[in-house]
Amino acid sequence: MSRRGRARRANRPIRRALCRDPRLLLRLGAWSLAETAPALVAGLAIARAIDEGFAAGRPGTGFAWLAVLGGAWLVAAAGARQVVLAVASIVEPFREELLRHVVESALRRSATTGRDPGAAAVARSNIQVELARDALASVITVVRSFAFTAVSVLVGLAGLVPQVLVLVLPPLAAGLGMFLLSLPALARRQRDFIVADERTAASLALMAGGLRDITATRSAGRVADRVGRRVGEQARAERSLARVSALRTASLTVGGGLPVLLILAGTPWLLRQGAGAGTILGALVYVTQSLAPSLGNLVQGLGMSGVRLRVSLERILGSGEPYRPEGRRVPPEAGIDLRDVRFAYGPHAEPVISGLELSVPAGDHLAVVGPSGIGKSTLAALVTGLLTPDAGRVLIGGVPADRVAPACRVLIPQESYVFRGSLLENLTYLAPAASPGAVDDAVAAVGLDALVARLGGYSAEIHSGLLSPGERQLVALARAYLTPARLVVLDEATCHLDPAAEARAEEAFARRGGTLVVIAHRLTSALRARRILVMDGTSVHLGGHGELLASCPAYADLAGHWNPLDAQELVP
Repeated sequence: MSRRGRARRANRPIRRALCRDPRLLLRLGAWSLAETAPALVAGLAIARAIDEGFAAGRPGTGFAWLAVLGGAWLVAAAGARQVVLAVASIVEPFREELLRHVVESALRRSATTGRDPGAAAVARSNIQVELARDALASVITVVRSFAFTAVSVLVGLAGLVPQVLVLVLPPLAAGLGMFLLSLPALARRQRDFIVADERTAASLALMAGGLRDITATRSAGRVADRVGRRVGEQARAERSLARVSALRTASLTVGGGLPVLLILAGTPWLLRQGAGAGTILGALVYVTQSLAPSLGNLVQGLGMSGVRLRVSLERILGSGEPYRPEGRRVPPEAGIDLRDVRFAYGPHAEPVISGLELSVPAGDHLAVVGPSGIGKSTLAALVTGLLTPDAGRVLIGGVPADRVAPACRVLIPQESYVFRGSLLENLTYLAPAASPGAVDDAVAAVGLDALVARLGGYSAEIHSGLLSPGERQLVALARAYLTPARLVVLDEATCHLDPAAEARAEEAFARRGGTLVVIAHRLTSALRARRILVMDGTSVHLGGHGELLASCPAYADLAGHWNPLDAQELVP
């Protein structure tokens, strides 16, 4: 998407927030008038208090004008409270809209792939949405405050001594113009920093997910170098942002500081125009106590909160995201083809998978076995498109795995994900149109009926802490069973179940149809499969149980170390 397209997309939720209820804007404007009352009367009250009161020997008049200023501050205090409430009424629905978008996107991804939303999704939901909400509140506050304050000050100066506008308006316009011209560069630097931050988080997440494979291939040093480069890129982006941010100080100096110097330097001229000492002091009060602070708030607010709002919205709404369901393809069938696939965790690391050739026909049932850390989970991630190979191709029905529509495949890892909500919502998240009968069939197929009974039905509220690891796995299995996905990958997804429950779930998926790939946790998973893929670090072997026992020493060794009780009913 182009930069202009990203800007339009980011502007939509802001427009909706501002236009949702026009009465809120009218209320905000009315209370803003009250809040900026001191900006309108401060200089005039002080000038009159001096020139017409204390300097003229009439202290009562002087105190009366100061009382007017005190009354304006009381009005401003009441207005400030109402302004906060009005701004909150605008930004809270905005926050809820963004949070709904982020949560739905994260849950759709995690439920489709079977993985926890991960660091990036957590950052978006817990940090970026709050940043966007706070940034919008700050932008509304400072823009509104500057607009009302600037108008009030200019009106007050015109009523006090119109000639002073010649000394105030040009530097104010120059400083404001300098700042506005610097905003595009600020936005680019801020966006670069956020992108670098997300890349660092992604590298760390990828490293954490492959720790076993990294250890097995002795790639820790190389992976650390790769992550270190990401951290260095983030540091450079932050320094670049800091350099451009220095322009804000120059803008504030010109727009808020220079008018003070011009008023002081122009005092003889103003005196010749009929201004008194009180009038000069009143003009300085207008500039130093109202205009300059308001400009400073605008520069700081837009320079930080405004840019952060735009960039956060672009990231939240999906611009530049690695996950884009739009444009994904639906393959004609769910056969898997790996052609000379190579993958390593880092450009100089030893490959976890190298030169892998594998064909899994549509409808096949494949078990993958091998020692811990040999690359089985990496293979599962490649097959489901979560990782892309460094070389070679991974195809699902002839379509690159990372371009397959999410609804066509599902991955369930060891630690299954459930979200806070009803049991039915968790089960039907990827199949919202599923009929009650289909839900019952899925529950019965994977053996979830006992949990449904214990909880008191599908309407029971659940969350991760309420269920045991095995119960969470059963919920994830039933959710996957209900989806239309024709490719199911179980990455030790039944490791917390007993052998009988594991057999029931795997047999249910085998009867369900489609292509089933099981990263085996027990020997029985391999024995139930039509074919077995053995990964031993240097080569792979493919065949049936009896064939591999005779021809593959690595498989025979693995079979010898498995618990014989797991397979006593299936091993001849």
